[in-house]
Amino acid sequence: MSDKERLYLYDTTLRDGVQTIGVDFSLEDKLLIAETLDALGLDYIEGGYPGANPVDTALFEHRRLYKNASFTAFGMTKRAGRSISNDPGFQDLLRAECDSVCLVAKSWDYHVRVALGITNEENLSGISESVKAVKEAGREPMVDCEHFFDGYKADKDYALSCARTAYDDGARWIILCDTNGGTLPTEIEEIVSEVTKVVPGDHLGIHTHNDTENAVANTLAAIRAGARQVQGTLNGLGERCGNANLTSIIPTLMLKSEFADRYDIGVKPEQLRTLTHASRMLDELLNRAPDRHAPYVGESAFSTKAGIHASAILKDPSTYEHVDPDLVGNQRRLLVSDQGGKSNIISELERLGIKASKDDPKLTHLLDEVKSREAGGYAYEAADASFELLARRTLGNVPRFFDVDSFRVMVERRHNAVGELVTMSEATVKVHVNGSTMMSVGEGNGPINALDTALRKDLGKYQDFIDDLELVDYKVRILTGGTDAVTRVLVESRDGKGERWFTVGVSPNIVDASFEALLDSINYKLIRDGAPAP
Repeated sequence: MSDKERLYLYDTTLRDGVQTIGVDFSLEDKLLIAETLDALGLDYIEGGYPGANPVDTALFEHRRLYKNASFTAFGMTKRAGRSISNDPGFQDLLRAECDSVCLVAKSWDYHVRVALGITNEENLSGISESVKAVKEAGREPMVDCEHFFDGYKADKDYALSCARTAYDDGARWIILCDTNGGTLPTEIEEIVSEVTKVVPGDHLGIHTHNDTENAVANTLAAIRAGARQVQGTLNGLGERCGNANLTSIIPTLMLKSEFADRYDIGVKPEQLRTLTHASRMLDELLNRAPDRHAPYVGESAFSTKAGIHASAILKDPSTYEHVDPDLVGNQRRLLVSDQGGKSNIISELERLGIKASKDDPKLTHLLDEVKSREAGGYAYEAADASFELLARRTLGNVPRFFDVDSFRVMVERRHNAVGELVTMSEATVKVHVNGSTMMSVGEGNGPINALDTALRKDLGKYQDFIDDLELVDYKVRILTGGTDAVTRVLVESRDGKGERWFTVGVSPNIVDASFEALLDSINYKLIRDGAPAP
């Protein structure tokens, strides 16, 4: 048996994470997220408000899907002036198919007076009755003490009485919430230490928001002070600036000796290796690009483009890495850039599975070509697929699947059949494939969309390879000013399996730059999927 103390991880992505502007999960999304969190080894998964909306209500019908986590319903303590039996919202909590219930309760006397319009004593009575009712229903009760830290600073005795009442009446966990996100780590540690004199630390949790960019630091400070339940969300989702990011907290607890030597959590090393996948799965559901610079799981978290650093990393990765990226399911990347040297090029070629001798003169030519192109505006560190094509072409092993003879794009503003004024684009592309010439026409809501449609309409023998290809993101950056500005276009593509890749094009003409990136995207997919040479 381990002599370490146990920390319990509580995820609120499905409830607090949904407070994020622009986030709206379907039932299928919530089920996938919950199953992913359960497989990761979390102790509690908060499903939302049963009875509040059809999605959350339906979610609780799937409680038995989860093998590890305690599935938790969230709701308010009973309404003042009503009995437990005469409070419909509270009854929904008691009827929910769940293992535990988390009740939010006011612990700042200002909010009790202004938001609830009741006395302090009525609020304490509501906490007491609600905790007892949940316990009698056979569920594990816990209480989120909302605005606890602000309440403590305003009226220490009352805030502590809220926490103590919940504990005395049987709450398994009393969670101290920094609801406004304005408390700093030194304050958190000091206040939590004081609370442990009233409520044992093994019954205390911490719930922080990121409004001062300190949510993770505040959580770690609370653990040091005695809190043993940790609340947060995947990727730090949450209202305003977000919640404490479990994607950063979990590996810190497991891989940093200050915590790893003292505490155990439910996540095992083999589960930790799925963390990067879990993080990017959530971004995929949200249809947004993952944060490249996110700690531990970001694409740039273990990346460098400085030649001296790259050379050192190749000798011993610990020279510039605080943990092994493989432990969190991420990977090391030595980026190709004008700051990099031959070490970067060799490492990147190895990662891409391209064989090249370090003495090959073509390698020097490739390095010179990369530096020349980046001086002209290309950015290969953000466009792996375009770099791979450039490398393969320079090293001499890329088939020429097709040739573009010409293209033309027209933009027309006109009235449609119902008299509405619309702007439409039409593109014509002529390509040569395996001795045949095809001319395709495509329409779109813009010139690039029309070009993309026309280019992928008919590639002869290669059409089956690109049928599932779609353009999912398109970014334009003006590199120089004036009417003759140089433009860089970054295109993100995706296939039917959900795999994504980035390509880049540069030109004074935005259509030329876009077309170059589109061509790279198609050629990359043909190479990756093993399309035969003409």
